[in-house]
Formats: sequence, C-alpha cells, structure tokens
Amino acid sequence: MSTGNKVALVTGGTRGIGRAIALQLAEQGYDLVLNYLRNRSAARETAAELEAKGARVHLVKANVGDVAKIKELFAEIDQEFGRLDVFVNNAASGVLRPLMELEESHWDWTMEINSKALLFCAQEAAKLMIKSGNGGKIVSLSSLGSIRVLENYTAVGVSKAAVEAITRYLAVELAQHNIVVNAVSGGAVDTDALRHFPNREELLGSSAARTPAGRIVEPEDLANAVMFLLSDKAWMVRGQTLIVDGGISLLT
Repeated sequence: MSTGNKVALVTGGTRGIGRAIALQLAEQGYDLVLNYLRNRSAARETAAELEAKGARVHLVKANVGDVAKIKELFAEIDQEFGRLDVFVNNAASGVLRPLMELEESHWDWTMEINSKALLFCAQEAAKLMIKSGNGGKIVSLSSLGSIRVLENYTAVGVSKAAVEAITRYLAVELAQHNIVVNAVSGGAVDTDALRHFPNREELLGSSAARTPAGRIVEPEDLANAVMFLLSDKAWMVRGQTLIVDGGISLLT
C-alpha cells in the first residue's frame, strides 16, 4: 500500500550506476522499486542499505527484455504502490564482440535488454503516471558508443543509439501528459559491466589519461546528472541526452 511518498523504479538498480542512483533517490525520500535479473544477494544487500536510510524498497526480479515480464513488473508496482513518479531505465546488457563475429542471438539479446526494454517499460510507466494525474519523469542511461565507434561495441553501441532516439520520440509524445523524458550518456565507468570488456585495463587507463577532467567517470557522476534531470530545474529539458564524460568525447 502506498505511503504517500513518490515512487521511483530503477531497472538494474541494485548494483553499479543503478545503485548510485537509488541511493540518491532514497536520500530524497522516494519509495523504491529496484529491478534485477540474476544477483539476488546483491539485490538484498542494496535493499538493506537503502532501508537503513529510511526508504521503502520493493525488489522485483525480471528480465526487462521480455515484454510479458515487463507487464508483470508494472502490475506489481501498481498493486504495491498504486503510483509511479519516476522511471530510470538503467538495466543494460550486451555481447561484446567484433562486428564480423556477431551472431543473430547476440544482436537480439542486446537490443531486447537495451532498447526494446525502454520502449515497452516507458509505455507501462506512462500508464501509471497518467493514471495518477501527476505526470512523471523518465531518464535512461546511454553511453558514448551511441555516437562513437568503440572496439567490440557494435551491438551495444547501436542499441544505445536506439535508446537516445526512443528518448526523443517519448519526450514529444508524452509531453501532453506532463511526462518529461531525457537520457544521460556516460564515458567509461569502472563497474561490474566493464569487467566483461576484453580490453578493460587498457580502456580505463587510456580514458583516465585522455580525459580533460583528469579522471574517469564514477557512478556518482552519472547519478548526479540523472538527479538533475529528475528535478524541476530541468523541466524545460526534453528529449536530450546529457553527456557526462569529463570532456573526452570533445577530443578527436
């Protein structure tokens, strides 16, 4: 049953960037729905940490690349809270291989988790936001691979470009319902996901050396940007992708 607090859903919200965002939302008094796919122990640890801060936390295990599971996820949110004010589309996955080694299954998995999930989660999120009559905010996480060619990143980069395109369409179509939609794109961040990169150490080292800001991006940097876009100060920012990379994308 609703506590009267605003409710935020963060997909992939129990580790890395999602966890950093969830922590800041908890500090601002949100009740939280955290979606995860596999790591139940990490999910419980994050939930306990957030509950210690006074937040109500509801964990939902679901593959957001599956539309049926998406519908179940949002039905559970409706049943538990009866509202949704914020949707942070953070869950991501993908196959990291050279273009010529990509198989159809690699492509489908990456596109389903990273881009199809945004479209169909946003549809369900918007329904709850419209029902409440208060509108809401949607922010997705993207990456520089959407606009730059990165090694072994073809499938993920294309899926993130789709995220940014969907963001623009959502921003226009949902504006009439008082729903603000944007995205945040980050440079290399040392999270669990980056450990799957075959050239992780080289990527982190070169990124830190080349970044004008003098260090790589940290999860808190992206969380700060997300929180700005979720605030009323960003009310007139619509359909944009805010790049948070310490300036590295400005270099040739």
